[in-house]
Amino acid sequence: MATPVIMEITMLFGLFRRKKHDAELKVYSQIVAQARQLPFYERMAVPDTVDGRFDMIVVHAVLLFGRLRGESKEISDFAQRVFDIFFNDMDASLREMGVSDVRVPKKIKALGEAFYGRADAYMPAIEEGDVDGLAEALTRNIYPDTDSKGSEKALASYLIAAAANLKDQTPEAIISGGLTFPDPAPFADKEKENGN
Repeated sequence: MATPVIMEITMLFGLFRRKKHDAELKVYSQIVAQARQLPFYERMAVPDTVDGRFDMIVVHAVLLFGRLRGESKEISDFAQRVFDIFFNDMDASLREMGVSDVRVPKKIKALGEAFYGRADAYMPAIEEGDVDGLAEALTRNIYPDTDSKGSEKALASYLIAAAANLKDQTPEAIISGGLTFPDPAPFADKEKENGN
């Protein structure tokens, strides 16, 4: 949603001196930074719109939460706090865009439903390494009104590789702020070489 208001969240945490949540904020910031990588928009045809940016944050958050699922209670609590930061950011972004206080809860509910719907659509294909199945789900959610020219397969390949990359990262490394994602550019290049 809009430009993420990381500064507002940082100020909020600063006001309460809750330094123990700095790692969660860092991980969320890493998700947002990856979601804003230019190859997604310039070479994979993701619409550079409010909805497109939201979708890219969602897919990266889904990857993170999928990786941390089934871990210890400490890791689960960490993931929940990252999730809360995500939705606080969405709330703040809606308000920044001028959505009235009365409408914000309804919008947040709709965003929550969109998040869970996308997670349910993406995770089985990601876990199975099903590029075609994931590409179909991405087409429905990210490219419905766009001529993606094969970009949905490039994005699907990237997400499956990113999930594999996350499996190689320990939960301890992730929660200490060491979250990393692969460079999306080679995936766009590979699809172009394949004639898409």
